[in-house]
Amino acid sequence: MTEIAMTTEENKPNKIAMAISFLMALPLASVLLIHPAMMLDANGHYNHSALMMVMIGISGGFIHGVGFLPQFWVWKWLFSPYIAWPLMLWGYYTWLLT
Repeated sequence: MTEIAMTTEENKPNKIAMAISFLMALPLASVLLIHPAMMLDANGHYNHSALMMVMIGISGGFIHGVGFLPQFWVWKWLFSPYIAWPLMLWGYYTWLLT
């Protein structure tokens, strides 16, 4: 059991990428929790499909940012920075348009 929890030398996470993930997710999560009206579109409505994708990106940013490594390949792929970073950038783009 302890072999699963231990990281080997070639499997160590990149601390800089983890910090970037966490620092990208923190402001977006704060905006969505404190003042969600900042994510409205030009017509004053929420784009629910876009917000769902942004929230998946935020989740991936936090999961990668704290160093959690999912075991199942779907979760490992979905919450990787390769998926989370573009989704969070889409969230920042949506936020800055309003």
